[in-house]
Amino acid sequence: MRTNLFIKVIVQHDEKELPEKLGAELCRQLEKNYIVRKAELSSVAPLEE
Repeated sequence: MRTNLFIKVIVQHDEKELPEKLGAELCRQLEKNYIVRKAELSSVAPLEE
């Protein structure tokens, strides 16, 4: 059986760090450590503080 899970993640980072790069690293870690078949970053949305 396969199931899609949609997870919202809020990260705090320096302005120099690209959110896309952080998302790619999170996906890589999910695939490596949790036997995730495929992980992808679908969108990036800055938060208003």
